[in-house]
Amino acid sequence: QVQLVESGGGLVLPGGSQRLSCAASGRSSTYTMAWFRQAPGKEREFVAAISWSSPRTYYADSVKGRFSISRDNAANTLYLQMNSLKPEDTAVYYCAAARGTYYPPSMGEGVSYDNWGQGTQVTVSS
Repeated sequence: QVQLVESGGGLVLPGGSQRLSCAASGRSSTYTMAWFRQAPGKEREFVAAISWSSPRTYYADSVKGRFSISRDNAANTLYLQMNSLKPEDTAVYYCAAARGTYYPPSMGEGVSYDNWGQGTQVTVSS
């Protein structure tokens, strides 16, 4: 088990950029890690995921080309660089981790992950 703490959320203008971080306690280097988000009144949805070895990445179509997921295993930290933000990106963003190797589509399914952070709010508005 790892504990996850997200940071970096806030208010950003449409078209702007924001970087989220997720600090993991314990050794997360062999965990598949991901970002999910949940907007008010909507179901939680997958955003992006990254494998633990020879990092493979996987993105939701809605963020492909705008968001980039990365990790620093030495620092036990996961990142989400968000560019060209839109109002529809407004949501609480959650970091998640799952031990082992996953491939799409399970890599993008919430039920694959058993470690979750508390979330950080991202609001895109003028």
